[in-house]
Amino acid sequence: MQDKLNEFANEIVCPTCGSKTVSKVKYTWWGGVLGPKLLHHTKCDDCKYTFNSKTGKSNTPGIIMYSVVLFVVAFAVFFFIRTM
Repeated sequence: MQDKLNEFANEIVCPTCGSKTVSKVKYTWWGGVLGPKLLHHTKCDDCKYTFNSKTGKSNTPGIIMYSVVLFVVAFAVFFFIRTM
């Protein structure tokens, strides 16, 4: 019985349409394989809305922050290699 309670508590539903048919996103153009895992990126199979499965909110601010940090790190590495 405890397993059923835990399974019910961890159920993810789409915050837009309320559908229970959601799937984890495995790869995106902005984050490759790592980005969706870090942001718990989930997609509703019915309405195609993508969201954070832990908070139920949009991942847009997280995606922007992830992209900026990635760009800064890449720029720093490029600048460091170029000055050698």
